[in-house]
Amino acid sequence: MGVRSILTLGAMALGSLPALAGDNLKDLTASEAAAQIASGTLSPQTYVDALLERIGDDPGNAFITLDADGAKSAALKEPSEKGPLFGVPIVVKDNIAVQGLPTTAGTPALANWHPAKDAPVVERLRKAGAIILGKTNLHELAFGITSNNAAHGPVANAYASDRFAGGSSGGTGAAVGARFAPVGLGTDTGGSVRIPAALNGVYGFRPSVGRYPQAGIVPISHTRDTAGPLARTMKDIALMDGIITNGETDLKALDLSGVRLGLPSAFNGHVDSETDRLMKAALEKLEAAGATLVPLDLADIQDLNSQIGFPIALFEAKHDIAKFLQENGTGLTIDQLAAGIASPDVKFVFDNLILGDQAVPEAAYRSVIDDLRPKLQARYAEVFAAHRLDALVFPTTPLPAQPISGSDLEVKLQGTKVPTFQTFIRNTDPGSNAGLPGLSIPVGLTSDGLPVGLELDGPAFSDRHLLALGLAVEALLPPTPAP
Repeated sequence: MGVRSILTLGAMALGSLPALAGDNLKDLTASEAAAQIASGTLSPQTYVDALLERIGDDPGNAFITLDADGAKSAALKEPSEKGPLFGVPIVVKDNIAVQGLPTTAGTPALANWHPAKDAPVVERLRKAGAIILGKTNLHELAFGITSNNAAHGPVANAYASDRFAGGSSGGTGAAVGARFAPVGLGTDTGGSVRIPAALNGVYGFRPSVGRYPQAGIVPISHTRDTAGPLARTMKDIALMDGIITNGETDLKALDLSGVRLGLPSAFNGHVDSETDRLMKAALEKLEAAGATLVPLDLADIQDLNSQIGFPIALFEAKHDIAKFLQENGTGLTIDQLAAGIASPDVKFVFDNLILGDQAVPEAAYRSVIDDLRPKLQARYAEVFAAHRLDALVFPTTPLPAQPISGSDLEVKLQGTKVPTFQTFIRNTDPGSNAGLPGLSIPVGLTSDGLPVGLELDGPAFSDRHLLALGLAVEALLPPTPAP
């Protein structure tokens, strides 16, 4: 099929598809599918065909490129060694290089760029046997949290076609949530894996910065960027993490009776009433299972973070993107890239805050990167050590997915208009700037059927411990119903 034609937003929800032949296969997790394929009870060809039928004409714009022919061809191959993802289709955010397919980063200027090789994160998943089903839609150039992409259409939420999918990895979050694929890759600079995971009812993991290779990924900020997996179970998150890091793929859940979780009021306050209800129910289950909740303030962390995030991202974007375009043979300059941006919000950022007269001066950037960011990291380390915490716990986002129409700039929270971008990254951004691992876990649906996520942030490079904690939390919570 190659590059799919751009489709308008369909009226039906991504998950509200009629019963299909083999439709039960959509609910398989990556681990379950791999086990069935290894045992011979399921063929990769059958699984790929079932998922492609599930996707249909992609009414919610989850994909930019749906590579049906490539996936079917890969499903026929019989390698000499079959890795832990052999025969399992995955989706990849379209700012991550995949050899043989365009990598557009959701922007018109890169529509014809075909990378010469896979990004290392993709290469490792392919070596483990994964089949690339397609490249997923995103907020243009990953600069936003709605995935309302003017070039490729807005990504519809897996649970409600009129709600946004979150961003910037909205296509991956929607595709995994809608059972188009069991797992996928996104990228996260300030919440771009965890936000769409929370809003689409799936798990999303941001590893400690530097733990996953960054090569082959269209950047924003080398200080903040990282790839990260999304999946419908913690077992699959741990599996993906182990493969990407060339580490162990099996992991045991922690005993919650010895776990200490910080409960920061600055992150848990001022949230949507349904988010608050679901969070409190989850916290009660954690306490009943033996976890200790430690109340914290941490307003100082929020205040410090407010001085850090934008100067780093906006200054590094100008240099990191220009370098990437040159070194990866795109044939573009950053000015040419910016000239073709279709989404008004992203166009404003590039024209004014990155390339224009409001760009961050180097002196201001150096002050942040040399002074303020180390202070933020030290403050986090102090909090974890002083209170002997395994993680901090809080809502991933202060409110669930909002309407696609009319939410680009503002949304309502507790009856008051608030800025969309700043509100949705409020809780995910501080840990991002500190380089910490963060994990979003689905905790249920609101009264009107929208997913809510609980986030756990751990100390720097405590990634596998955090994932083991996630396995324990998952066991306490009822599975989120399929859309």
